[in-house]
Amino acid sequence: MSEKPLSDLRVVETAAILAGPAVGLFFAELGARVTKVENKRAGGDVTRRWKLPSEDPDSSVSAYFSSVNWGKEHLLLDLQDASDRERFDDLLREADVLITNHLEEDAVKLGLDRERLRELNPTLVHGHIAGFANQPGRPAFDVVLQAETGFISMTGTDGDHLAKLPIALIDVLAAHQLKEGLLLALLQRSRTGRGSHVRVSLEEAALTGLINQASNQLMAGHTAGPLGTLHPNIAPYGELFPCADGGLLILAVGTDRQFTQLCEVLGLHEIPSDGRFTTNAERVRNRMALAALLAPAIAKARRDDLLDELLQAGVPAGAVRDLAEVMQSPAARAMTLESTIDGQQTRRIRGNAFRIGPL
Repeated sequence: MSEKPLSDLRVVETAAILAGPAVGLFFAELGARVTKVENKRAGGDVTRRWKLPSEDPDSSVSAYFSSVNWGKEHLLLDLQDASDRERFDDLLREADVLITNHLEEDAVKLGLDRERLRELNPTLVHGHIAGFANQPGRPAFDVVLQAETGFISMTGTDGDHLAKLPIALIDVLAAHQLKEGLLLALLQRSRTGRGSHVRVSLEEAALTGLINQASNQLMAGHTAGPLGTLHPNIAPYGELFPCADGGLLILAVGTDRQFTQLCEVLGLHEIPSDGRFTTNAERVRNRMALAALLAPAIAKARRDDLLDELLQAGVPAGAVRDLAEVMQSPAARAMTLESTIDGQQTRRIRGNAFRIGPL
């Protein structure tokens, strides 16, 4: 497959913050010409100013903004200004895809209502990210969606120590949903010649991400609470163990055989036959007692040495690495994209992880 399979595609992006721009990044990485139209009145995408204390306060670019803006043309326009609107309309007439995330009440004011877009370009595929499914005027930010869709109620160590996920996962889920919808709409256009409107709400995208926790509630009446890194259905899965060198090891043991191999590596040969731990259901029921038996043996070993032994024995396990260590991994280095935005060198992780090649 060509490294730039979408090089003939023209994309216009008015969306700001993360979800919409992540979709624009997807197309840019695959070779599309992406023009990011930023709000001139607001001084551009608001995330240009979402900076860490260590960043240059005078720079027009932040690390956050850089994370989903690579390979794009940047254009500051005021869509309520007649001359800027005319320039924008010229872009839309030539565009294949438009990506937006405005509030519904602002559509007409910005010239982004569906009827007008259809008149400008009847073959346009318009992808729109909304906030809440049935509350079109409600502001929607990731942490609010994490709270409203149950993620925060399940994250943290207990009811007094809840936590949000440290990345804007709801935005990421919505971006993936919109990418899929846009690709299907483009496929449909290739067959019919007609454009379409693809809408994704952050709320519905978040609900799709509940997966097994949703089914646990719908089918078994189990309302998940915060378990830290633990898994409600499997043990030892998610347990964290300190090692002799201060490193942390995490286990993901999903079968009886893996559990037996874990105990063999640790020299705890009698544990698999203990009635409290012979099946996964028993291990989940008695996970605290099991962890207390595993911890002393793990604490004697160095993290990487024990991890190598476990992997050789077929036991799923991992090291808890901070981002400085992760960014130096071979995979992360290979996925790092660099570009210059407004004269500043920027870096981010590639948004596309798939590869397409011949059979």
